[in-house]
Amino acid sequence: MGKMLLSVFFGLVVLVAGTSVSFAHHSGGVEIGDLDTGSVVGQAFKELTVDQELFAIELGETKVWYPPVTIIDFKVRPGRPVVLKVTNKSSAEHGFLLTADESFGAPTVLKAQVVLKPGETKYIGIPTSDFLYATQGVTLVYKCHLHPGHVGGKLLMIK
Repeated sequence: MGKMLLSVFFGLVVLVAGTSVSFAHHSGGVEIGDLDTGSVVGQAFKELTVDQELFAIELGETKVWYPPVTIIDFKVRPGRPVVLKVTNKSSAEHGFLLTADESFGAPTVLKAQVVLKPGETKYIGIPTSDFLYATQGVTLVYKCHLHPGHVGGKLLMIK
């Protein structure tokens, strides 16, 4: 048996035993990209099923993310990464922020953030483990981080 070294640095745990190295962390596996070029945990977005489509839209004078509530049931869903498709259908630049912590304070909290031009679409891939282990509750919020007055929504997880 080889010597074992355990080091903890900013939420990153490195375990070295002999010649093998293992890395584990709370969250941060979030990947944002285009359908043809993006990937998450080694799987191309175009090979994965989109779990939910979210749209930045204008309802009269109000700018909102639609739908206002999204539900993902992890009890019946396979363990593949979660893929969200976010599209800006409004006439101006719009932000999208998905997080497990409304105060956005902890560095290890699940967080995905992107800015979309009018008409632009991006894909967000999140490992299932980040949803299940890096979040304290079952509710995440999504909203426009550029404009606090815009209406966001909630992503509810059934674990």
